[in-house]
Amino acid sequence: MIDAKPRKRTKKETKSESSVLLTNSTDSAAYCLGVVLGADLQNMVKNFPGDSINPHLLMQAMQKAFLGDSTAISLTDGQNYLRAYTQAVQEAEAAKRKQEQTTFLTENAKRPEVVSLPSGLQYEVLIPADGPKPTENSTVTVHYEGRLTDGTKFDSSYDRKEPATFQLTRVIKGWTEGVQLMSAGAKYKFYVPYTLGYGERGAGGKIPPYSTLIFTIELIEFK
Repeated sequence: MIDAKPRKRTKKETKSESSVLLTNSTDSAAYCLGVVLGADLQNMVKNFPGDSINPHLLMQAMQKAFLGDSTAISLTDGQNYLRAYTQAVQEAEAAKRKQEQTTFLTENAKRPEVVSLPSGLQYEVLIPADGPKPTENSTVTVHYEGRLTDGTKFDSSYDRKEPATFQLTRVIKGWTEGVQLMSAGAKYKFYVPYTLGYGERGAGGKIPPYSTLIFTIELIEFK
């Protein structure tokens, strides 16, 4: 595992590190470069897929490669291994998430207030309303909030204090289908499977692959 958390420094180490002697501009540049590269490396390690990385092995290999010493694995073999490792970890994580989302929807469908449609879309009526309903060619004005199944909020017009206007042909399939069920003044909660959302890739870093999306939508008007 990669443990990116730095260990606690002793007082002696802290004093030694804070009193580095930089005798010229080149030394200063070298030290600053080390600080920058170290910070970048720490961020890279934190975001590295899979379990935590052994920092001692990482630094040992880096030092040997930097100094041109012989390493246990060649550069080419290392690059090939990392590609295969990353792909395997990502595929395993995706499969796990896909199963988690499937389980969520299966359990959610058992709730009496939830309606399940043939497409896989699920919804519940929070505030009912009567009247005409939009078509897939309509432009709708809504207030909405989007969350992941773990409760993480990824978008909200309420937070922006301004409703949003969309053409129903230009949004995810879950929205296109779901909003057509509503009349102006209604408020629904939709459970959108990944097949009607952002699919196997996710979106924008906020929505992971295979995500079920939970949208609370209030239809204000449409035309």
